[in-house]
Amino acid sequence: MHRPGWAPEAIDIERPSVARMYDYFLGGSHNFAVDREAAHQVLAIMPEVPLRAQANRAFLRRAVRFLVDAGVRQFLDIGSGIPTVGNVHEIAQQVAPAARVVYVDTDPIAVAHSQELLAGDDQTSVIQEDLRAPDRIVANPVVRDLLDFREPVAVLLVAVLHFIPDSDQPHAAVASIRDALPPGSYLALSHANIEDIDAHDREAGERVYDRSDSTFVSRDTAEVARFFDGFTLVEPGLVWAPLWRPDPGSNTTGAEQSIMLSGMGRLGG
Repeated sequence: MHRPGWAPEAIDIERPSVARMYDYFLGGSHNFAVDREAAHQVLAIMPEVPLRAQANRAFLRRAVRFLVDAGVRQFLDIGSGIPTVGNVHEIAQQVAPAARVVYVDTDPIAVAHSQELLAGDDQTSVIQEDLRAPDRIVANPVVRDLLDFREPVAVLLVAVLHFIPDSDQPHAAVASIRDALPPGSYLALSHANIEDIDAHDREAGERVYDRSDSTFVSRDTAEVARFFDGFTLVEPGLVWAPLWRPDPGSNTTGAEQSIMLSGMGRLGG
């Protein structure tokens, strides 16, 4: 049972939230019955989803470690979701205590819990905002106070773009953020590609998400690669999540089952 006050008042608990469903898939407790019901419907169609969520989270950890090793000390994590073990600031600050992180999410519960988690940490903050409003993110006073856009910034878009339909112009949103970044900045992202999943199962899963606060959009490799326009892809390029710079000794057999295309690009200069 959740403790009193664990969630903000006046939130919609009649409609599933993709952030809270993802929290459930990762074994978290910050979700409601409506989220668990929707998650179970997805699991009935694709029981591998929790393993896919874990593979995606593991990509995030490896990406942050790579970025810290590359000298990056500023992170803008858009679509950060509900806090779980191994957050960006925890990973980065283990190696670089001076690293600064701003989390961005639309879900009020994700933001509320991030605020609670980050209380007293003057190098990390969170704002409630939407990737579909990139100019508001970049101009936000919290972002500008914590991040110096004269120095490289790593933008993280992990498992968020497949919840933004083409009608909301996600490629233009990413390009807008790119144009605000200085040379030497990075973009790391993961994006679902479920083309190889049985068409009936794919459509059934998409219908579940259509009833949530976000639709689900699968894009092919070429469409995902377009998000890196203006960036130079870091080796090994755009690959299935477990294949992106795996830890030594990792078993990457069946990496395509992760359904997550993952990659990182560097802004030249």
